[in-house]
Amino acid sequence: GFTCGDLNGIGIELIIKSLSDNRLLDFMVPVIFANNKCLNFYKKGLPEFAINYASINDFSKLNPKQVNVMNCWEEEVAITPGETSEIGGKYALISLEAAVTALKNNHIDGLVTAPIHKKNIQSPSFNFSGHTPYLQHAFGNTENLMLLVADNLRMALVTEHITIQEVGTYITKDKIKQKLTILNSSLKKDFGIDAPRIAVLALNPHAGDDGLIGKEEIEIIKPAIKESKQQMLVYGPYSADAFFARGQHEKFDGVLAMYHDQGLIPFKTLSFGNGVNYTAGLDKIRTSPDHGTAYDIAGKGIANHNSFKEAVFLAIDIYNSRNEYLEISNNPLKIKEKQL
Repeated sequence: GFTCGDLNGIGIELIIKSLSDNRLLDFMVPVIFANNKCLNFYKKGLPEFAINYASINDFSKLNPKQVNVMNCWEEEVAITPGETSEIGGKYALISLEAAVTALKNNHIDGLVTAPIHKKNIQSPSFNFSGHTPYLQHAFGNTENLMLLVADNLRMALVTEHITIQEVGTYITKDKIKQKLTILNSSLKKDFGIDAPRIAVLALNPHAGDDGLIGKEEIEIIKPAIKESKQQMLVYGPYSADAFFARGQHEKFDGVLAMYHDQGLIPFKTLSFGNGVNYTAGLDKIRTSPDHGTAYDIAGKGIANHNSFKEAVFLAIDIYNSRNEYLEISNNPLKIKEKQL
């Protein structure tokens, strides 16, 4: 399933460009939660990306050999690329709610969300800082984890979209242990890594310098790592600047950062625009590109769809990995084969 994101952003352009590659139909049946007219609006400006789709109103009409558009609304909508508007947020939410309902009801196996604008989507139905907390609420407040993925680099966050001033109050031993448990489980089930190695970054510069620059490492982070070692292979805390400068991230299957920019700055620098945002911890699959609405280039036909396409591939890979993990877990002979 694909949400359209903000109608005035680059979301629909990314969907059209990605799904114009018919080879993807060998691996999935795409369902776009939007409206025919919105797709046609952007399709006209992308003549080099051929995409044909079947228009449907319920899943009994799904065409398995074609891109499907689930019409979530019928009315005409004013699309103004590059502008922040109430309309852009309103219909982004309509698309998201319809897609999440389909995901809950198992009409779709995974969800790729196009970028939303976190302010204009705010409403009584969406009082969240982004997709991740919204999905946590939608699926019964199941604790989840923002996990950024690019090849073998997997960057998880303890805190997400909060101010720097608030970060310290959210860093607790229990929260770190909780995030580590989700990360360790996801690396096994979703990425097929039998015994993942996880690195934990420090909160303060130079990992606190033995308490000289903050005591969180001594009082919170190290105890969390020590207790988690009983269930997983976890190491740290590492000083964030030296960790990436020395290429230490290449020695680990996953990295847990304390706050948004601590993890996202090195991740986006190293992923070269191919990163994917994955919501780990849910029993459903949701991925997205690692960027926003890009209003400055919306409607110009020049948006790079690499990250979005990688989000599609990752959703498919995780679906297959989960099925394989389930098959092995339920078959003692296969467990033995894997160990051998």
